Amino acid sequence: MGLVDFDPGALSARLRLERPVESPDGQGGATVGFETVADLWARIEPLTADVEEVAAAGRVIVLHHVWLRFRADVAAGMRLIKGTRRFAIESVRDPDETGRYLVCRCREEGR
Repeated sequence: MGLVDFDPGALSARLRLERPVESPDGQGGATVGFETVADLWARIEPLTADVEEVAAAGRVIVLHHVWLRFRADVAAGMRLIKGTRRFAIESVRDPDETGRYLVCRCREEGR
C-alpha cells in the first residue's frame, strides 16, 4: 500500500471531538451525554445523501469522510461537531497505515 498523497493545508474545518459519557438516571438506567475531548482541524468530504422515511416524514442522511491528523483515542461511537452540525463517527481507519492521518466515516442527519 502506498502513501496517501494528502495536502495538510486541506484540514481547514475546525471541529470539536466528543466522546459519549453515561450518567445514572436515578431509576437504575443511564443517560448518554457527550464531553469534549479536543478541538481539531479536519477536512470534510461529502460522500452520499439519501432520504430516509421515519414516522411518515423524510429526513436527509449524509455520509462523509472526515480527515484529521492521527489520534489514538478516536473511535466509532464518538462524534464531531461543527457549529450546529453533528457527525456521528461510524468507523475510523488509517488510510496508509503510517500514523499520519485518520479517515472517519461519519453520518450527519437532518441537514
